[in-house]
Amino acid sequence: MATPRELGATQYIEQHKIMELLDSITSMLLFHRPERPVEFLIGHLEKLKAARAASSGYPCLFDDSNLNSVYGILDPTKQGYITVNQYKKALSTLGIHQYNDLPQGADVNRVSQETFLKEAMEGLKRTSSFE
Repeated sequence: MATPRELGATQYIEQHKIMELLDSITSMLLFHRPERPVEFLIGHLEKLKAARAASSGYPCLFDDSNLNSVYGILDPTKQGYITVNQYKKALSTLGIHQYNDLPQGADVNRVSQETFLKEAMEGLKRTSSFE
């Protein structure tokens, strides 16, 4: 059985999205592979702090072009849609675990590129908005 101290630590980690923050900065490090990783991390954390203070967009590893590429992989024959299952797996692969389970088009099992991009960007913003 967990002690009150262990439960408090778990609550703290969840409340402040510590695991998400660590996942994000690890991804950024591995993506950019800077010569000076400590300075890079300090810079990234300063950008997060400035973005929070300004209530602006948080630094994110993926942008529209990356998300369009992901969509293109899922829709190689250019049908103009992907399935809801593909949508969910793609968002999960991008590290987005809280997303709209029934996006526009889900009723006919066809998620458009526009809907995918919108939902992915919203999910990435939520995932990277550390408090």
